[in-house]
Amino acid sequence: MKPSPKRKKWLQFILLIAALFIIAPNTLAQQTDTGSKAKPAKVKRVLYGMASFYSNKFNGRKTSSGEIFSQNKFTCACNVLPLGTWVRVTNLRNGRSVVVKTNDRLHPRMKRIVDLSRVAAVKLGYVSSGLTRVKVEVLGKKAPKME
Repeated sequence: MKPSPKRKKWLQFILLIAALFIIAPNTLAQQTDTGSKAKPAKVKRVLYGMASFYSNKFNGRKTSSGEIFSQNKFTCACNVLPLGTWVRVTNLRNGRSVVVKTNDRLHPRMKRIVDLSRVAAVKLGYVSSGLTRVKVEVLGKKAPKME
């Protein structure tokens, strides 16, 4: 039994589409390959938002990570990033920056991006105002080398 001309054209169309899905990705990958085996550059995650600092009443209490909070350590609370992540927080009003470790969470309804320890807030220069706009750059899980 011979297929009808209409059915034959339909089968040819399906084969063409299948061939495009199989062959096209391979040819595109070959065209874009530069031949070097270098690792792709890591994309830095950057967040923008408001920062506040911890109240003194939290000093000595346990954080979400299990550490004891101290106003004299360079730490922060953040709902977006995993615990133990090192970040560079930059005050957008004066350009000062500080490197801190995320060891706590904010209240779920909190709209701020980070809540810093007092020593970090002093270094950024916004203790008198209470809040500031910041840029948060993710540095990773390993402690960065201090310059």
